[in-house]
Amino acid sequence: MTLKRAKEVFRIEAEAVAALANKLDHNFTQAVEAIYNCKGRVVVTGMGKAGIIGQKISATLSSLGTPSVWLHSAEAIHGDLGRVTRDDIVIALSNSGETEETKSLIPLIKKIGARIIAITGNRNSGLARHSDLVLDVSVKKEACPLGLAPTSSTTAMLSMGDALAVCLVEKKGFKEKDFALFHPGGALGKKLLLKVEDIMRKGRANPIVKEGAVVKDVLYAITEARAGAASVVDKYGRLTGIFTDGDLRRHLEANANLSARLVKEVMTKNPISIQPQRLAVEALRILEEKKIDELPVVDKQKKPVGMLDVQDVLRAGLV
Repeated sequence: MTLKRAKEVFRIEAEAVAALANKLDHNFTQAVEAIYNCKGRVVVTGMGKAGIIGQKISATLSSLGTPSVWLHSAEAIHGDLGRVTRDDIVIALSNSGETEETKSLIPLIKKIGARIIAITGNRNSGLARHSDLVLDVSVKKEACPLGLAPTSSTTAMLSMGDALAVCLVEKKGFKEKDFALFHPGGALGKKLLLKVEDIMRKGRANPIVKEGAVVKDVLYAITEARAGAASVVDKYGRLTGIFTDGDLRRHLEANANLSARLVKEVMTKNPISIQPQRLAVEALRILEEKKIDELPVVDKQKKPVGMLDVQDVLRAGLV
């Protein structure tokens, strides 16, 4: 019975969200345009469960480059309305559109001069009638078997807020580097701000050999460094190749005297490389796309300064 009810909740809420696509009209397009051109902030307000959803919408907008603040409707009529300016846009959430605290803000906000976008399940409500734009999030029924607790309706509100935020991301050309600016801590910050030089192998852990070295000596250098590859350089110290475990296996059967061969004869020539100042997440993308395990790190003169192994990426928590 419990699993059956849970599946029913998922079905009802999924259908409610899917139905929103058919409710989108010019109001949504104009809402995105209005927020995009807003010179102030997006102030999100609401009461109860709708208010909690509003807090999440406000947080999502802010994290994706649209300055936003949360304003509790009840607190607003007791002084916090002073946070709203004529340059702002106010998003007001109320499923019924008749929530007294939220609806009472409308004439006050209009007096200030800010535009109002209503996210409501009732297009004929007082909130809807007096707002500049209306986003319809009406649902057939709540997932609650009593039809009382806000469930499908709040999920629909949340999805509409996400749709606004995502459309604004594309319209603003918001990039990963911008996202990183607002998420410097935790796994997200690490993934987007960590540089290659922060996790690359260097010094004794980064074996570098000359083109004239024999494979035996190269293998010794790799073993000594406990590495999986060695960078090969020319007489000017510039990277010309890389010798990896894979190169060793490929040439082992065909070359009975492989250990005495010059490394330049069996190395992978002109390997892909990366500079130390590049983001580690870029290096990860190269490793994955090229299906390689090691990536030489070079300076502007193409001289190796480090080696990035796929294991280094794993230890850094980028995967």
